[in-house]
Amino acid sequence: MSVDKQTVVKIASLARLKMGDEELERMVPELNNILEWVEQLGEVDTSQVEPMTAVIPNALRLRADEVDADPKTGGNRRDDILANAPAAEHGFFGVPKVIE
Repeated sequence: MSVDKQTVVKIASLARLKMGDEELERMVPELNNILEWVEQLGEVDTSQVEPMTAVIPNALRLRADEVDADPKTGGNRRDDILANAPAAEHGFFGVPKVIE
């Protein structure tokens, strides 16, 4: 695939960029070089490479899931909270059915 001046004009228009003729002419070889590089990456054999989500292994640091027993500062206030609900069902907020 190669990019010509008309393609650069269309890309600039879609990106809402105002470019002069000089800038448009300079962008043609730059975009072509980028596309060549991407095609080169497509030729790399990755069949033996395991998929990964990050380059380095990451582990989430989780805090303990504990309920604060003091009713003034949080936790154990389900009944107080559900008292404000228009409909409470089985200890949860009741909501109308959305999907028919």
